[in-house]
Amino acid sequence: QQHLLSFYFGHLMILMLILFFSPIWGETVNSDDGRPSCSRCDLHLCCNCSYNGFTSIPVVTDQALVLNLSFNNISMVTQDDLTGHVRLRVLDLHGNRLAAIHPTAFDSLWSLEELDLSDNLLTVLNHRWFSKLEILLQLNLLNNPYSTLGSPPLFLGLVRLRRLMFGGPDLKELRKEDLSGVTNLDELTVHGSNLARYDSGTFGNIWPLGSVTLSLRGPFSTQPMMAAALLDDVCNPETQITLLDIHWKYSFPIQPFKESIRRIRNLSLHNLLMSDEATVSLMALIDGVPLRSLSIVGLTLTGEGRWIHANWTDLRSMDEFFVSDVTILDVLKFAMTVQIKFLLQHQKKLSIINSKMFLLSCYLTKLMVNTQYLDVSDNLLTDLTLSYMVCDDVETLQKLRVLNISGNPLKSLSALSHLAMKLTRLTHLEVSRTGYSSMPPSCSWPSTLRYLNISRAKLTTTTPCLPKSLQVLDLSYNELKEFVLVLPFLRELHLSGNKFLRLPPGGSYPNLQTLTIQSNTLNIFGLSDLQSYRRLENLEAGYNKFVCSCEFVTFLRSQLVGSGDIKIKDGKHSYVCDSPLYLQGVAVGQVNLSIIQCQPVLFVSVSCGVALFLGMLLSVLLWRCHAFWYLKMTWAWLKAKRESQQRRRQRNMEGSEPLLSYDAFVSYSERDASWVENFLVPEMEEQSSTTYLEWPQEEDRRPEFWRSLRNALKRDDEQEN
Repeated sequence: QQHLLSFYFGHLMILMLILFFSPIWGETVNSDDGRPSCSRCDLHLCCNCSYNGFTSIPVVTDQALVLNLSFNNISMVTQDDLTGHVRLRVLDLHGNRLAAIHPTAFDSLWSLEELDLSDNLLTVLNHRWFSKLEILLQLNLLNNPYSTLGSPPLFLGLVRLRRLMFGGPDLKELRKEDLSGVTNLDELTVHGSNLARYDSGTFGNIWPLGSVTLSLRGPFSTQPMMAAALLDDVCNPETQITLLDIHWKYSFPIQPFKESIRRIRNLSLHNLLMSDEATVSLMALIDGVPLRSLSIVGLTLTGEGRWIHANWTDLRSMDEFFVSDVTILDVLKFAMTVQIKFLLQHQKKLSIINSKMFLLSCYLTKLMVNTQYLDVSDNLLTDLTLSYMVCDDVETLQKLRVLNISGNPLKSLSALSHLAMKLTRLTHLEVSRTGYSSMPPSCSWPSTLRYLNISRAKLTTTTPCLPKSLQVLDLSYNELKEFVLVLPFLRELHLSGNKFLRLPPGGSYPNLQTLTIQSNTLNIFGLSDLQSYRRLENLEAGYNKFVCSCEFVTFLRSQLVGSGDIKIKDGKHSYVCDSPLYLQGVAVGQVNLSIIQCQPVLFVSVSCGVALFLGMLLSVLLWRCHAFWYLKMTWAWLKAKRESQQRRRQRNMEGSEPLLSYDAFVSYSERDASWVENFLVPEMEEQSSTTYLEWPQEEDRRPEFWRSLRNALKRDDEQEN
């Protein structure tokens, strides 16, 4: 039997190890049909079952509203996998290995609004999948290996569809009937980098069309006429156009795009690679067109920056130019940026971000006569090169209101204030993520400055260098321990991520309405602290190291429920106790402290009063019951007994008989005193033996009793002798 038990135990352990390390670790097998189950659902009935290694659709509650099954190993959806999920609104199957879906797999999902089937292995799309999804709003079919959208039209019954994403590297053709049934969209995304056929008018019937994102790398390079036809169908003045992954290594024909580009008002180019020739072609394409904004994210320049032929480009209708993440492959041969002056003359909003720019010269800035917003963040500007930004002899950037130079290696606030003084209309200044570690005692700033952001620097102290005209000041994520400046016009103060132990004094900011002081070392604050701010309306002070005393817990709980005039904007979850130790990690709103902890003086006073009253009451009761007399007699009895035992031991040790100081010990009450003295004592003195007896009860006071008592005493005396 022992061998048999060992055999079964060993196999059980092996089975447990196999289950633990199996590829479907994290699944719970349903004993009814063998399907795995997932119970990771929150209170809002959102079930997150992603990254669990599921190979089939798991069993989840049929009350689920959101089901996330992304990044598993699901290969197919059967007819019954989703039966009963009539309340499901969002289904995400992104990043699986789906190769087959039953035609009626989604028929029971009447309430479905969002469906994501992207990044799977679907080679054929079936229109029956969506035939019952009449209220579907968003559908994502990107990056599946299908070459066509299939027939009959895939989206014919999706009358409420607003966001549609389809295509991938294997999509070869788009026919005119493929988009039948789609009448208007808020967002359309098409990936067709290898598209070989496009029927003109395929997207022509979709109106209105909010934004369009196209990835057409192949057509733009090899089939510009087809790319132009597709653009012509989607270009409208109200439509935002975004083009992805365009590689223009040579000049391209601009005539096919001339008609469509004139209807574009907002154009974005992402992941754009261009040579000098292609750059000149692009400038010629947008020359004189009514383009309002041009955005380029991820620009790679392969040439030397010689764009002389583009210097006469007319961009006077363009209000905004945005470029970020610029890479120049051959920096040493790249020409000076004087060739891009045509991009700077007319724009009101100009952004050159993360472009490794180390100098923005006065020659260029004096051309920015209309610029009101300038963002040159995340570049290589220093205090020295920043000084060349403004000309000394010519008024420069006189219309500039917003300047963002965050993320540059700046170290001197004096140099910054010297620059700002020359910008007479400047209202907003962003200098976050810089190397500022100290402030000079005083600085000069333009009187128009209202907003200053010096967050994520290395400041340890503040001085009167800060302008008193500020209405919004952000000093978050520095190393400040106090802030005591007087800023009479300040309305918003952001001090999160510092080392404050207490709130700044409110009297210095009579107009402050919003205070943010999260993630500091703040221990406690109370009503008096908040009342010092006369006009404070919003407070964010969570994620601090709060000491949960009774006063603080009571006060904060009343503020969190909205009983005060100040609104706590960051929610109950951000206010957590750090001490005492037994409350560490507990939300302040869930803390319940006893009266012993909250009112120790009152508790001790009441306890002592009650104890004193009970003591007095007990004393009166004992006095009324002669308890003190009984105690006194008991003590005398115990003392006499102890002395008798000591004499007996002494007699045994010496071998002689000691003198007896008494023959008997009588315990009696006060009312029996006369009887004891007049009758009992004379009777007892006639006897010679030492006996301890208790005074008898009332019924035992008889002559016969005393006669028998005398006889007993005589017998004891005779036996002792």
